[in-house]
Amino acid sequence: MKALRQLGFLKLSLRPAEVPLEEDHRVLALFRNRAELKKAYGDLQEETFRLKDLVKQQEGATQRVQEMLNTLEARLGLADSAYPTLVFYQLRRLWQTGHELVSAFVADLARQQEERERRVYLAQHNRQQFARRQSAESELHAAQALQAEGRTQLEALEGERAALTRFWHYFKRRALVRRIGAAQAALEGAEAAVSQAQAQVAEIERESASEFPGLSLQSRRFINLAAIACAEVLCLRLTELKTPLVELARQAIGRREPGADYGSPKECVLLMGEIARAHRLLGEREGLAGEIRVRAERLKTVARYRGPKDTAPQVDCLAPGEGDVLAQRGVPLPNVLAEDTWDLFRVLMR
Repeated sequence: MKALRQLGFLKLSLRPAEVPLEEDHRVLALFRNRAELKKAYGDLQEETFRLKDLVKQQEGATQRVQEMLNTLEARLGLADSAYPTLVFYQLRRLWQTGHELVSAFVADLARQQEERERRVYLAQHNRQQFARRQSAESELHAAQALQAEGRTQLEALEGERAALTRFWHYFKRRALVRRIGAAQAALEGAEAAVSQAQAQVAEIERESASEFPGLSLQSRRFINLAAIACAEVLCLRLTELKTPLVELARQAIGRREPGADYGSPKECVLLMGEIARAHRLLGEREGLAGEIRVRAERLKTVARYRGPKDTAPQVDCLAPGEGDVLAQRGVPLPNVLAEDTWDLFRVLMR
């Protein structure tokens, strides 16, 4: 027992040690930071995989471009294939020139029409705002007049009541009190009307013109008809040449690689001369506006739309008919909208 008593200092505590509160917060912050780091690491892995995929795609695109350049170099290195290749790319450039001319014409026409409609819109808004301001100011003046009249009447009644100081004026004073109460109520109503009118005038003054909603449906239809007319005029100018360059350019734009169907080197040189002349014909500005106006007037009479909100006409109503100048030339001309000549659908307004 004495030996056991000497070992009494070896006491085991079975209760858990109290963890300080700061230590708990530190542990929670550690777990929270660990979760955020894992999420950030996962996001970085996904971004790495995405960038690797982009690099692979770019490498594939670069390889394809390099193969095309090698093929082009091989074609240009031989006389039999060099001339058809030159014709092929010049035809593609001719098509692109037509597209650029139509696009520039539509952009300029849309800009002019938008400026015109924006001015009309702002003028109409200013007229409406002026009319509203005039009406609000008239109401304000009327309310101010009623306020001044009510204040004058109230002052007169109060002055009359102040003059009745004798005891036999008791009943008159009671009647004046009722009249003064009614006058005060009328004056308060007039002051409220003045405040409301002033707030309305201030609100109108603060109002600014709302954002321009854009070109109207009729304007977009007009611009689209003008674009179709411009495309037809460009095709009409190329009918002066013996070679159907529009159709050849369409075939060239639809292929990725040049073919060998343009004839011998001599025929290719002659064809390139025709293409150079076609560029000059397309670039002539003299009389272009008048020709487009004539074509647009004709299209306006025959254009039909599928729906009330459509901006592009139906393609079957635009084919050259009997008596049309396009048909009188004796040269088959395309329905520029149906065949998407000069990539017309990329130009039309929606």
